[in-house]
Amino acid sequence: MSKQAGLPVLGHDETVCCAPMVREPLGEEAALETSRMFKALSDPIRLRLLSLIASHEGGEACVCDLIGPFDVSQPTISHHLKVLREAGLVGSERRGTWVYYWVLPEALAKLSALLQPPAVSAKVSA
Repeated sequence: MSKQAGLPVLGHDETVCCAPMVREPLGEEAALETSRMFKALSDPIRLRLLSLIASHEGGEACVCDLIGPFDVSQPTISHHLKVLREAGLVGSERRGTWVYYWVLPEALAKLSALLQPPAVSAKVSA
């Protein structure tokens, strides 16, 4: 396989993963996948969970560290984490009794690239 046929490396290619919506319309499959991510982030608890995980020391957080800041039950937090995981926004791993979560950078890069505004060209006054 040629090197050109490989996947782009994040941070090394300005296209990252997808063209911004302002350059070309989303296809059906891309819209479905992306809408799952935005739907997951539309809930304030899930948005806060993602922020807590991303800002946690070491880039990952134990579920035991995520329960305290919320006025909801542990099963509710687990449900919200499952939604984030199924949307492809976080990864997880069981270590003994606890599950640890981390943000998937490629998912955030995809959302960021999609919403990137067009480059502003210098307008020449007449």
